[in-house]
Amino acid sequence: MARIVMKFGGTSVATVERIRNVGAHVKREVDAGNEVAVVVSAMAGATNQLVAWTREASAIHDAREYDAIVASGEQVTSGLLAIVLQDMGVPARSFQGWQIPLRTDGTHGSARIDSIDGSALISRMTDGQVPVIAGFQGIAPDNRIATLGRGGSDTSAVAVAAAVGADRCDIYTDVDGVYTTDPRIVPKAQRMERIAFEEMLEMASLGAKVLQVRSVEMAMVHKVRVFVRSSFDAPDAPQVGPNGLPPGTLICDEDEIVEQQVVTGIAYSKDEAQITLRRVEDKPGVAAGVFGPLAEAAINVDMIVQNISEDGRTTDITFTLPTGDQERTLQILESKKAEIGFTELNTNADVCKVSVIGIGMRSHAGVAAQAFEALAKRGVNIRAITTSEIKISVLIDAAYAELAVRTLHSVYGLDKA
Repeated sequence: MARIVMKFGGTSVATVERIRNVGAHVKREVDAGNEVAVVVSAMAGATNQLVAWTREASAIHDAREYDAIVASGEQVTSGLLAIVLQDMGVPARSFQGWQIPLRTDGTHGSARIDSIDGSALISRMTDGQVPVIAGFQGIAPDNRIATLGRGGSDTSAVAVAAAVGADRCDIYTDVDGVYTTDPRIVPKAQRMERIAFEEMLEMASLGAKVLQVRSVEMAMVHKVRVFVRSSFDAPDAPQVGPNGLPPGTLICDEDEIVEQQVVTGIAYSKDEAQITLRRVEDKPGVAAGVFGPLAEAAINVDMIVQNISEDGRTTDITFTLPTGDQERTLQILESKKAEIGFTELNTNADVCKVSVIGIGMRSHAGVAAQAFEALAKRGVNIRAITTSEIKISVLIDAAYAELAVRTLHSVYGLDKA
């Protein structure tokens, strides 16, 4: 017998018929003798509709009321699934985040989880009942509903799994696992049986959309084994593959992966903007003058390149950030122009970040050189580079994004993984 948390995303619960399919997946685990808790997202499209209604009511609105509105999508789903399970003969009860309670900080709209008390859920599970939990939400210090940001149901599920000491957390979605890259770009992309937490964290933060970044962070901190699985597989399909694992991809500690490839996957993000400050006075503190105000505005800067300007006396500073923060960043920099002392501000949103990821890079030399040589042969110019122990990211023109992904996927042998 195992203790399992099962999470189902919006496409998995898009209709009542799909919710019945989810119920069959849950019943299968209960019938196998497992203790089960379920976390659900809103039905596909429901959150978008709620957000649209909120914006229609007022372009500038109270964040607490925004949370009260958008959290209702998950509440509907949890109630419907509880009813479906009861109809199948499975004891079930719906829970909203505040009823657990899942406590958050006070940042309405993008709250972070402070604590979660799993005792009530454990009691229900040991008594044979299935708690069906509305994901994406908790209770803030002001005793009002707080939401965790888009994709927050993944984080809710991992938090619940950690709180109840689950053996694993199964994330059911519309894909059947984590691939070496986007199969829509590279048809030969391979589904991975296992991927380390650190690698998945890099993949998620660098463009892979399978899991929310914060959910992977939480899983890594609390050592929660996570399976990414497809809810579109038949509920009565075999549950153990040749590798002894359920179908899908296991996200786990590095120690569980016996043979680590040098490169695990290729991620890409077109949601990038490049900003260059030209002819900035080259003196101590200038970088702090540029990036301090951006940090205060919670703008996440990624690649940073600084070099001597053409005149030899000043410096040029180039950096990247999400395109959604571009306008805000430009406003901040313009307001600080006199303090920073730049003469020209250039922007370019027609860029893409492509990243090579793998824990095996720690112990292998020449991985970066291999990437640069392969891209050069295909005529792909690199605008900026950033590296860590387990990743290399390059910024290139967006027009070359798919070519770069296919080239790197092939050069590291991932086509035949």
